[in-house]
Amino acid sequence: MAVAILMLTLALASGNPAVAARPSDLPAGKAGDVVTVVDGDTVILDTGVEVRMVGIQAPKLPLGRQGFKPWPLADESRATLTALVRDRRFTPHFGGQRMDRHGRALAHLVSDKGVWLQGEMLRLGMARVYSFPDNTALLPEMLALEQIARVGRFGIWSQPFYAVRMVDETPALIGTFQLVEGRIMDAANVRGTIYLNFGADWREDFTVMIDRKAVRRFTKAGLDPASWTGKNIRARGWLRNRNGPMIEASHPEQIERLPETSETE
Repeated sequence: MAVAILMLTLALASGNPAVAARPSDLPAGKAGDVVTVVDGDTVILDTGVEVRMVGIQAPKLPLGRQGFKPWPLADESRATLTALVRDRRFTPHFGGQRMDRHGRALAHLVSDKGVWLQGEMLRLGMARVYSFPDNTALLPEMLALEQIARVGRFGIWSQPFYAVRMVDETPALIGTFQLVEGRIMDAANVRGTIYLNFGADWREDFTVMIDRKAVRRFTKAGLDPASWTGKNIRARGWLRNRNGPMIEASHPEQIERLPETSETE
């Protein structure tokens, strides 16, 4: 399987110029060759900069963590990225916060051939969109590429581990990052915080919380989640146990509005 993925990656490595050109419009850093592929979303350049490829999450490897089991296709994801970076020079482009708390650069990587690494990893199904409110550049493009891979069941989307979950599955998934689909039964505004409730009992059922600061981001984007009662959505984020399973949505790109019939139905 790994060999097949590598062959497919090399065949697609020229990328889609119309898409790959977009990251190049962002402010650029110093170009370099990739000397180390840490995992499917992190590389080290010969400039000494470690780059966490912002906006995506690849399957996780242990990387020295005792007792950590690799996620399905983690080795294949790293092998895919290794094939994509071979014999190319990459420029980091910044669309928001430039560094994380570990000292890694948060950047989009574009090769001298115009290959956008984040876009390729998503298109091949070797990563999924993983975003933060301080780094939202190109998220619509990344979500579109992820959807193509997900509908086609490419890469990770062929694995049950990464399946889009329905609301009733969430209690067993606390502490994990998930994509969850469901119909909002009630949208409540409680002292400026919006709760999107998916069940009759908000004390136990799945909820999406949007705090006051995040509500301002939704409003700025022209969105009013308080009016979404009865709407189907897909929310992505870490599931926490807070009066039942909850995802905290800190920015609008974590929530996708769905038609009456979603792709999982």
